Amino acid sequence: MSETIELGDISIAVTRKAIKNVHLSVHPPEGRVTLAAPLETRLEVARAYAISKLGWIRDQQAKLRNQAREMPRQFVERETHYLWGRRHLLTIIERGGKPFVKVDHRRITLYLPADSALENRAELIHEWHKVLLHQAIPPLIAKWQVKLGVEVAHYFLQRMKTKWGSCNPRARNIRLNTELVKKPKHLLDYVVLHEMVHLLEPTHNERFLTILSGYYPNWQEARAELNELPLSAENWKE
Repeated sequence: MSETIELGDISIAVTRKAIKNVHLSVHPPEGRVTLAAPLETRLEVARAYAISKLGWIRDQQAKLRNQAREMPRQFVERETHYLWGRRHLLTIIERGGKPFVKVDHRRITLYLPADSALENRAELIHEWHKVLLHQAIPPLIAKWQVKLGVEVAHYFLQRMKTKWGSCNPRARNIRLNTELVKKPKHLLDYVVLHEMVHLLEPTHNERFLTILSGYYPNWQEARAELNELPLSAENWKE
């Protein structure tokens, strides 16, 4: 059962879990606030804790509001695109034959027919992004399978509006956001590990955090960096 704490203009969704400590989180992209509390915690105690963290909550929400957001892409000459955390300039070369993408240092080149529609250019880039992710992800899964002693049955790539990844522990499947191709590769490594830890512990409880911290001590910094990078131009909805 979930409850809500109202602190002025801030609404905090409260859930009870089998954990030892209270966990307060401010979620991108809009600054939604959640509080996970031990099962026996009284609501007034959770409220007092939230009030003590009110300054921190407002600071985190302000950071999200001021966070850089990508402008809607038009896929035109010299437009800026992110790849593995670095800015690249787009070059358009119109020619016959099958469309393809090439990257060289800080430049991404699209080879495509003349007068190609924006939707076609966007889909070409998206498919290329998936190729890059399919090259990068299997070695990471293989690495963490050995370290964690688990096995991923399948992984899937998907456009996601509110998550970087998800895991289905019963099916041993993980899903990863295609937007990760725009982030530094060490953040992809963190997200892969995070989802694979769910094969050992499905929830974000103390055991999950202990396992994650054991293999990725700086996970909080990685999460913060991931959420501070420019957001997709897409209008995210909860």
